[in-house]
Parts: sequence; C-alpha cells; structure tokens
Amino acid sequence: MSRRDFLVEIGTEELPPLPLKGLADAFLSAVVQRIDEAGIKHGRAERYASPRRLAVLVKGVQEQQPEQEVRRRGPPVSAAFDASGQPTRAALAFAESCGTQVADLQRVQEAKGEFLLFSARRPGALTREILPGIVQASLNALPIPKRMRWGSGTVEFVRPVHWIVLLFGSEVVPASILGVSSDRFTRGHRFHAPKALRISTPGAYTSTLRKRGYVLADFEERRERIRGASLELARSLGAEPVMDDSLLDEVTSLVEWPVPLAGGFEDRFLALPREVLIATLQDHQRYFPLSGHSGALLPRFIAVSNIESTAPEQVRAGNERVVGPRLADAAFFYDTDRKQPLAARCPALAQVTFQTRLGSLQDKVMRVRRLGAHIAARIGADARLTERAADLCKCDLLTAMVGEFPELQGIMGRYYAQHDGEPADVAAAIAEHYLPRFAGDGLPATRVGMALALADKLDTIMGIFAIDQKPTGTRDPFGVRRASLGVVRVIIEKQLELDLRELVAMAAELLSAHSPSVGAIKDEVREQVYDYTMERLRAYYLEKTSGLDISTEMFDSVLSNRPASPLDFDARLRAVERFLKLDAAASLAAANKRIANILRKAQLPHAPAVNTELLRAPAEQRLHGELERLRPQVEPLLERRNYTEALQQLAQLREPVDAFFDSVMVMDDDTQLRNNRLTLLAQLRNLFLHTADLSRLPG
Repeated sequence: MSRRDFLVEIGTEELPPLPLKGLADAFLSAVVQRIDEAGIKHGRAERYASPRRLAVLVKGVQEQQPEQEVRRRGPPVSAAFDASGQPTRAALAFAESCGTQVADLQRVQEAKGEFLLFSARRPGALTREILPGIVQASLNALPIPKRMRWGSGTVEFVRPVHWIVLLFGSEVVPASILGVSSDRFTRGHRFHAPKALRISTPGAYTSTLRKRGYVLADFEERRERIRGASLELARSLGAEPVMDDSLLDEVTSLVEWPVPLAGGFEDRFLALPREVLIATLQDHQRYFPLSGHSGALLPRFIAVSNIESTAPEQVRAGNERVVGPRLADAAFFYDTDRKQPLAARCPALAQVTFQTRLGSLQDKVMRVRRLGAHIAARIGADARLTERAADLCKCDLLTAMVGEFPELQGIMGRYYAQHDGEPADVAAAIAEHYLPRFAGDGLPATRVGMALALADKLDTIMGIFAIDQKPTGTRDPFGVRRASLGVVRVIIEKQLELDLRELVAMAAELLSAHSPSVGAIKDEVREQVYDYTMERLRAYYLEKTSGLDISTEMFDSVLSNRPASPLDFDARLRAVERFLKLDAAASLAAANKRIANILRKAQLPHAPAVNTELLRAPAEQRLHGELERLRPQVEPLLERRNYTEALQQLAQLREPVDAFFDSVMVMDDDTQLRNNRLTLLAQLRNLFLHTADLSRLPG
C-alpha cells in the first residue's frame, strides 16, 4: 500500500511562551494516537513549535485504512423472535441499522445468554478523508486551561487562528478547522517575510520556512541555536551566561529567528544581591546574565532579539534603556527596605489575610512558632532561634522589593535579617522555610530551617483540609501538593525521626486554638491529612526520585501498615526492595497472599497462642519450631527498624512454609485442629506484617 507524508500546521497570533513546548508535545501525541487508533501505519512523527505556529509532520502515512472487521451485538435471541419464530421489531431494527437482513445475522452465546450478532469486513476509509477529524479531535484534546474566542465567531482556541496548512503528500486536504479553511500557504517571520509562503510538500516545510521565511520551526534546533550563539558571544567577552533550562525554553518560545546581542548596565548595580540582579534580568526581561570566571556577576547581559536588524547597536541600546530603570527601581527598593528592621514589620502582619477562615499572616506565624519550636526540640535544633525565625519569616512579604519581585520572598528576608544583625541560623531559616519550592529543588541546610519549613508546610496543609478546600485535579491555590511532598522529602532526605501523626495532631490543635472560625478538627480530617501527605511519596518513589527501583505493589505493601514516621516508611520500603531480590521472595509473597485469603475467609476466633499438643503433622511441627527459633532473632531487629535483616532472617521460612502447604490441610473438619493451624498462620503473617504486607507483592 502506497504512503505519503502528512503535515498539519496551525498558524496563530503569538502563543503564550510558557506552555508552548507542552502544547506542541501534546499535539504530536494526540495526532499520533488517533492515527494509530484508526489502524493506519506510519513512520516517524515530528512536532514543530514557534510563537506563531504549532505543527506536526508524520512520515510515510498509509493512504487507506486496512480492511475493517465490524462486530455488533444485537438484542437477546429471546427478544428477537416471537413465539412463532418470526423476527420482532427489535430484530428488524437491528438488522436495518447494520444494513443487512435478519436471516444473515449470526448468534453468539455469552454468559448472560444468546444474542444476535452482526459480523462483516468492510474496506477501510481513505486516509485523507479521516485526517481532518483526527486533527480536530487532537486540537480539542490539547491541555488549554482557558480558551479564547475572537471576532464574531464561536470557535475557541488558545489564540486566534489565521491559517491552516493540511497536506497529504502534495495534495491539500480540504477541511475547515477552527473556523479556517485549509490550504498550503504558511506565513514566515512577521517582519522579515510577511507574505504567504507556498509549501509544496510536507518534506519541504522546515526548509521553506528557514530559507524564505526567516523561521526556525524546530523548537530544539532554535533552542540549540540560542544556547550555542549565546555561549559563543559570552565567551568572546570573557564571561559565561547564567542560563537555566526554564529560561532557555521560554526565550526559545518567544522568538522565531533568534539573534543574541550583548548589553550592559552601570557597575553600581552590582552592589545589589545576586538574586535581585538575576530576577531583574531573567524574570522581568528574559535576558541571560553574565558571570566572570570567579562566578561573580558582571555588568553585562545577553538579550535574544527576534529580528536580524541592520542597526544592531540601536537594538542593544534599546535593551539597555529598558534594563537601566528596572535596576534603578530595584536599588531604590533595596535601600528603602533596609531603613527599618525586618522585625518592625511584625505588627503589620495582622492586617494581611492568609486565608479568610484561617486568619491573618500573624495568626499563621503564631501557629508556626509553636509547632516549629516543638519540631526543633525533636530534631536537635535551637527552639529559641526557631521561634525568632518564625516571628520574622513572613515579614519580607511587606517589603517593597518582594512586592515587586514576589519570587524573592524568603531570599530578601535573609538579606534583611543579616543586615539587622540577626543570628546566622535565623537569617538562613527565613529563606530555607520555603524550600523545596519545586520538584527537585534543594532542601533546608540548617536544623532551624528544617523545623521552620516543616511547621509552615504542615500548618498550611492542615488549614486547607480543615476548611474543606483540599486540592482537586485542577485547583491547588495554596500549593498543598508541593507542601506535602516537601514535608516528606525533608523528613526522609534529612533523616529526621519524626512522628507525622503527632505533628498533624499538634497542627490541628494549634489551628483550632488560634482560628475560632475553624473550630474543633475531627480525627477524620487528621487522618485525611496523614493519608494525603504520605500518598505524595508514591510519585517520589515510583518516578525513581529516591534512587530506588520501586513498584506500585511494593509501595502499597508498606503503606498498608500506615507507618507514623516517613523515615520508618522509607526503611521498610528499602527492606522490601532488597527482600524481593532474594530467591525465597516470590514463594513467600505467594504464601502470604494465600495466608491472607485463608484468614480473611476463616474469621479466626481469638487465640493467643498455638497449642503445641494439637500440632499433629510433621510439617506444621517444623513450621512452628522454625517460627519459634526465629522469633527471638527477628523481633529485636524489628524494634531497631532493621527491617532488611529481619526479612532476610524470615526468608529462611521458605521451605517450611512450602512444605506446610504441600502436606497440611488447614481447614480440617476438626475445629480445634483448624483453629490451631489458623493461629499458627496468623502468627507467621504478623511477623512479616511488622515490615510490610507481603500479600500485596507479586508472587
């Protein structure tokens, strides 16, 4: 069957830069998925994205679907024919909908009875006929949180659409998508090549845009052009660009024909904190700051223009004219903020609402102060310094600098606390209590910072659950997911021995005491907070963030025991991972599964001990003897949380357990024998359950 390349391009007004790469990936995935669902074979697929376009090119697409097998189940035979054997209206209607006669229908026997069945093979549709539907469905499925309308139409998309390219080989596929008729004409750079450009075939797409349109449509190619050219330009100046991946992606999403240019600013602005300079240049201007070989910032930057100007000096001067006043404003804020101590802003926190029902920022600080001091005592931090850090940790939210640069919250608090002569741990904790700010971010380095970070996050989580505003799939305005993952990351990665249930309970008590509108918090809500926080570990482990090779079954086997300590959870999970590498693991997991099923069905009456006089079979005598021999060795290991060695010891039970199930009838007719054997199995299972529920593991 012959094949052709397929190209779709959606031409728009300038797309939002931050989600551009994600939209392009989603468009590619959706188009390929729907082509696959149609049963159409194809080759490699590529996606393209720039500020004014989303495009997908699929190589070697079959021109026609393969022959389709159609199977439709009709009404029950009992309802399809009357007493005389004549077809009823139900049978006639079903046959008519299938385009056939009742006599040509088959019958199929299923668990619920016998039914009429239509079965046929039909030629597949021509690919060009189904491509418009594939494109439209793929666009509908894009993760666009807020779509917009334009003009007088009712069509909605992320931005107004101006052209659609839809080519199957050299042929235009006729369609109307997002209110625009398809064609073969794209648009180049808005200024360098504003006229329509003809695309002869999908394979000519990128070269036509590059050579005649001044557009690098390939996102990765454009990104590498920016990175490489900026690096070369910086090194020609004896510098290195400060270039993180997120900013590089954003700049790539803002330009179609990137031209890096170097600019500069006054040396006096280097007196500003490094983070202020970077925030001004990166976050506000999308420039790359430059640093010297020592790592210190230089009074230079690189801006990436979207135009190849005949007067680059004017472009450079324009960028410098913009950044100068920005830095002057930052310097003014910095000088003004330091004219009064950070602590002088504490009373004003009472006038700032944290959340309507949860009170002001001052109310939150009071709760965090108490909880932070409690945690500090548990982890060996200075409780007095933790209380002082709690008093000051939200004060920089009232400064002019953080008002202009919200991303510097905590960071500016640290600088201002240092300027005021606060203890080093207090200043550090003010910045650290926001950590981790995002996935993969660093954690607090000081004990005071750890205590304050945990207290602040637990107070937020508890408060949001207490007012029944817990996160949904699309809404999490207070960052509860991030806070929950931060809690367990700090505890586990910093090896803090803390009881999560105890901390949740204290957070609930403090919230009830300092937020009258919340009232008493039910135990049910406390358990929800524990469950939600521990559940954040699932992605942490399953995505290999922890460095362990963990499966869903392994995670659930430990979570089912609901350990109070996340650190204890981690120790159990590591033990299970190592246990599964033993030869005995599969057999013992299967045995635990079998024991769990037997005990669940048997409803064993309480029996505190095994009656040795009722152990008749040699296999049950051997199992009991091995269990009693190992118990004194295993229980001390469990008390010390040496779960790995405990499971390794219990692995010795593989042969006795296998022999028991091979030769002993557990559910004996003799009630005493049956209950005694069930008790033996219950004791065996409980010894494993101290670490994890192995019945949840594959085996």
